[in-house]
Amino acid sequence: MTLATIAAIAATDPFAATETWMNTMTAEQIARSNGYFVGGYWLQLWNFLISLAVAWVLLTGKRSARMRDYVSGKVPRWLVSPSYIGLYVLITTLLVLPMTVYQDFFREQQYDLMNQTLGDWFGEQMIAFLVDLALSMLAVWGLFALIRKLGAAWRWWGAGATISFMALMIMAAPVYISPLFNDYTPMEEGPLKTEILAMAEANGVPADNVYVFNISKQTDRVTANVSGFMGTTRISLSDTLLERVSPEAVKSVMGHEIGHYALGHIYEMLVNFGLVIFFGYVFTHSMYGWVQRRWGSAWGIGPIGDIAGLPLFFAVLSVYFFITTPVTNSIIRSNEVEADIFGLNASQEPDGNAEVDMMLGEYRKMRPGKWEEILFFDHPSGYNRVLMAMKWKAAHEVIEANVLDNPSDTDE
Repeated sequence: MTLATIAAIAATDPFAATETWMNTMTAEQIARSNGYFVGGYWLQLWNFLISLAVAWVLLTGKRSARMRDYVSGKVPRWLVSPSYIGLYVLITTLLVLPMTVYQDFFREQQYDLMNQTLGDWFGEQMIAFLVDLALSMLAVWGLFALIRKLGAAWRWWGAGATISFMALMIMAAPVYISPLFNDYTPMEEGPLKTEILAMAEANGVPADNVYVFNISKQTDRVTANVSGFMGTTRISLSDTLLERVSPEAVKSVMGHEIGHYALGHIYEMLVNFGLVIFFGYVFTHSMYGWVQRRWGSAWGIGPIGDIAGLPLFFAVLSVYFFITTPVTNSIIRSNEVEADIFGLNASQEPDGNAEVDMMLGEYRKMRPGKWEEILFFDHPSGYNRVLMAMKWKAAHEVIEANVLDNPSDTDE
């Protein structure tokens, strides 16, 4: 090893470089970031408990059964299920509205992550509610039809139908849903757009344009995505990303997002979550039956498939997903690590990567404990992402130093 190589390693010690990046955050910023993120752990618990409480309210006193009987007397038989589902979505939305307003508006405002007025925010919530209402009526109606028709076999077919529906939403979202909330305009021509499209073309992303969406009307957070598939693929980045970070950081982010597409993470996630959902349906089928046999008569609900049992169905399913949160987080986190590595190789901007990771520290805890990250993080921690970038940088500077020291090695 030559002196030049040793100097390159010493000058790019990844751990020292990572600490240098970490030290760009003040103690106040760290406390604020940690407070926001750790508070999110408690919100997960509270949202879970509130969902159980809402189910209890609807089941006791035969309220859900009375809802079913009410719509049965108002609409044709084939419309009973979708009518009940619509009523259920409306009532549950109203019951959790105080928590939603606190969590998604006032808390975001408290941490300077909200740019909207309450009126503007509520208007978008109404649009989201109408979209959720329509999709819920369609999806749950179909799922319960399978349950009633197939018996225990619904678990397999239901998981397949759910994943198919998710795939349909992934295709539809960039074209039909996302524009309901933000304006998407072609990115201005220039070197940065050219470089992003070159990265996309080099990695098989079928897109001939880059779109900018005005998330700044809602928040100052930075984000980007390569969304859709099978003809609806779109490369999009937020106006805040362009405004708040360097071109090198933008390239790093877009390399990461292109990585998700190039590595087939959409298909991988559909398979992985298909398995998670299948086991969730197995759990729900079993637990629903046990609970219904004990309290079903008091609540006025029948075996699984009775639409009045929907609150119990979702309560049991929420228990399953709450318990398996570390599993789903780990599935997502592993894909994010892969996309980080891909993005570093595609963009070759390790400092840009570190820059945007530090900015995400505005609302993500940067240095969690090992088990804290495993249990609660669906992305790698900021510290680990910066360290990965600095290790990449150190390794590539060593390679470059070796090439400079031994230019003849490159001659064939």
